[in-house]
Amino acid sequence: MKFAVMGAGAVGCFYGGMLARAGHDVTLIGRPNHVSAISRDGLRFEAASFDEFIEVTACTDASGVAGADVVLLCVKSPDTEAAVAAMRPYLPESAVIVTLQNGVDNAERVRAKIGCEVLAAVVYVGCEMYATGHVRHHGRGELIIEPGQSSDRLAHVLNEAGISTAISANVRGALWEKLVLNCAYNAISALVQLPFGELCQRGGTAVAPAMRDIVAECLAVASADGVDISGDVDSTVAKIMATIPAGQYSSTAHDIATRRPTEIDHLNGYIVRRGLALGVAAPVNHLLVMLVTVIDSQRTDDRSLKGRATDRVPA
Repeated sequence: MKFAVMGAGAVGCFYGGMLARAGHDVTLIGRPNHVSAISRDGLRFEAASFDEFIEVTACTDASGVAGADVVLLCVKSPDTEAAVAAMRPYLPESAVIVTLQNGVDNAERVRAKIGCEVLAAVVYVGCEMYATGHVRHHGRGELIIEPGQSSDRLAHVLNEAGISTAISANVRGALWEKLVLNCAYNAISALVQLPFGELCQRGGTAVAPAMRDIVAECLAVASADGVDISGDVDSTVAKIMATIPAGQYSSTAHDIATRRPTEIDHLNGYIVRRGLALGVAAPVNHLLVMLVTVIDSQRTDDRSLKGRATDRVPA
């Protein structure tokens, strides 16, 4: 099959790399620095069982989706509509778009803009762009996709490529469960600029209750919205706290560190907006959104306190 990855960062390079290793035709559409390195040397894919350069096509333009059977949409949630608009002139009518993104409403937003088949997917993978053109896999890598006309065939292809993929009629619930986990970890990790493992160690006994408060608000909003979350989210959060790799940062923490726009409005911010619409208060999530937004705004704000004298009471 011919795959295109729109927004080939860490997640896109992981899944695109796995498909290319299995012999599929893959085009990665990403940032110029990565595209240049991948075009020259191939995608360096580092995992526990291999470390190799994979030959793939790479480009910076949305025209790279031309002729694709499947487009893996991996752009950040705030960029969804812009990415779809850029792809639209080149997409075959028969193409399938699979949304491999944070947040719960990306597939709906894509369907509102384009007529081809769109499948929502839930992504569970730990990976990072370790260097230019170099993806490093830390663990997991499975997908959950919703039922659709192309779901069975796609799941078969993905599983054959070593990507564990299941089809679920309750993808909405699975997306929300992932959203709740992201809400519990990402903003806090971003604010303190610590990886998950170190956050849990340094925060001591204060971390677990704080995360329970975040989760409780998310679950209250989900319940009011009629979402079926079948898993025990509190237990899942506790398990992650105990087992997550010590050096793994959240995507939001990475965005803050690299001065890129965050997805906070589509994570904790989504909880706040849905809660407001449904009459469910989410003050802890609201506070996290405010704090991350303030830090996020410093990307373009030269009034940062860094390097400036602080006000002091005269001695």
